[in-house]
Amino acid sequence: MRTEIQESNTIKQLPLLNCGACGYKTCNEFALAVDNSETALTMCIHIKNNGSETKKMTNCIDCKDAGRIGEKMGWKDHLNRDFDFILDCFENEPGPRETILPYNPQLTKELGVKKGDVMIGRPMGMSCGCPITHCGVVTDSDPRNGVINWCVTGPLRPRSEGFIDVGYYIAEGYEGIIKESKEKIELGRRYWFLPRRCMLQWRHSGLVNAVTRQKDGSYRVRIEGLFIG
Repeated sequence: MRTEIQESNTIKQLPLLNCGACGYKTCNEFALAVDNSETALTMCIHIKNNGSETKKMTNCIDCKDAGRIGEKMGWKDHLNRDFDFILDCFENEPGPRETILPYNPQLTKELGVKKGDVMIGRPMGMSCGCPITHCGVVTDSDPRNGVINWCVTGPLRPRSEGFIDVGYYIAEGYEGIIKESKEKIELGRRYWFLPRRCMLQWRHSGLVNAVTRQKDGSYRVRIEGLFIG
């Protein structure tokens, strides 16, 4: 039996990020709405509109593509800015691993944030200033200091299961794997990098303060001192 995704005429033009910016929960729901003339394809922020022609952005990361993404993008982000490497997720984790501190650290204790909780919040200010609300799953928390570690995911699970809202927070650090880079990875250097699953596909900057070379040649890193731009 064919699925709805296979039946849609529009789905192949979409990035399949399920970011929700178009107002629909999934790219598939949006594609079906476009097919039924309920909305316009240009409502997708990842689609270029050149007069009567619309197409998926050529510098958009396809999460299903295991090839040399950085080279295919020309080491340019969505706004045509240079970056040095792509930060991938750890294997078997649902999304990028992020360390955060709520603007009110007492919320971690007051809300009883614990491992496995589905949570949302937005990184604000110098720490990142990302305009997108982040969603994810908590991996551990420190009620004494308010620090939370979580894996950032898409919005589907919070929408279907409910969530804890920590409001504004400071993004303290990322951890992940570097499989491809155009620069030598060294401890203590600041780099421009692109989180592979960033919905906006904007470059981030951060200081590599922990790095381990893996057997396959990739690097396990921790990056702090974050900002976007």
